[in-house]
Amino acid sequence: MYAVVETGGKQYRMAPGEVLRVEKIGTPGEEILFEQVLLLVRDDGTVAVGSPFVSGAKVRAKVAGHGKARKILVFKYKPKVNYRRRYGHRQPYAEVRVEAIEG
Repeated sequence: MYAVVETGGKQYRMAPGEVLRVEKIGTPGEEILFEQVLLLVRDDGTVAVGSPFVSGAKVRAKVAGHGKARKILVFKYKPKVNYRRRYGHRQPYAEVRVEAIEG
């Protein structure tokens, strides 16, 4: 059984027992309920496709921790005018452990 869930403007495939990195949400140890389920595939092979969401489907997960992704360098440059800017960015994330899929 797995579900496709939308959170933080992105879509994630979630199955029970998986650990995923999603946009920063909640606090460590907190239980999160994802209600924006786009697709639900059950163990018997039946597929429920939402328009836009599957009604009554939910994914329960627990926040395992927070962190920051690898640094990316942003470099702005304009030729012939001696304009250069360099800075870095580290995107925060939350590690989420999927507990159960209901629906």
